[in-house]
Amino acid sequence: MERYKNLWKWMIIPMVIMQLGIYGDYWGDFTDNPWSVHIHYWTGTIWYLYLIIQPYLATSGQMARHRTNGIIGMFLAGGVALTALSMMHGDITTIERAIEFPDRFGPFKPWFFYGVMAIEIPMILAFAYAVMQSIIKRKQLHDHAWWLISTVFIIMFPALGRGVQNVHILINIEQWPNIPVMPSIYFSTIIIIGLLLLSAKKFGQLKHPATFLAVGINLYVLILEPLGKSEFIQNLFNAIIK
Repeated sequence: MERYKNLWKWMIIPMVIMQLGIYGDYWGDFTDNPWSVHIHYWTGTIWYLYLIIQPYLATSGQMARHRTNGIIGMFLAGGVALTALSMMHGDITTIERAIEFPDRFGPFKPWFFYGVMAIEIPMILAFAYAVMQSIIKRKQLHDHAWWLISTVFIIMFPALGRGVQNVHILINIEQWPNIPVMPSIYFSTIIIIGLLLLSAKKFGQLKHPATFLAVGINLYVLILEPLGKSEFIQNLFNAIIK
């Protein structure tokens, strides 16, 4: 238990990174966001808060509250996953608008949004798997804790990726619409994997399966472009989500 005494403080870092990353996209057009986006944002935010509160309760002698909150947290985790999936129809709508009004989207071609969908679905599944493993391993402290911590890095990309991409576009705004969209994706992935490995080293979990899963899902992000340009992927999403 002593190993995780300051874990709650470490969990503040990804929470801040997530909020900074999504700030412009979410709060910038707050009233225009559909209901599903609001629900997903707040369930995700509360999940990150849980990963700060829970280690604090566990290491400060409040195990009864930790266990009670843990039950609520599992319900919340389901909300994070399901609300993420519920936004896929909105992605199809965005693709249709990008096809109809290409000038409005600049460097963001339809393939980009197909690629985002192609990486977010496995990301959601990986998140759900990590949460289920944390339940199965609930009596094994180190496994239970690290499976939950790994969820931070598994689902960090959408928020951080948007934030880094917005900064990249602002820096290169004079080149609009000829701004490459993938460099910011690569840079975001490097940041996430770096933070993950740093945390894993600190808590002695470099060889843990949850670490491999989190690294793997972030490496998968790197093939967003070929996935998004795949005719098979495009037809699949058009058929299923419509």
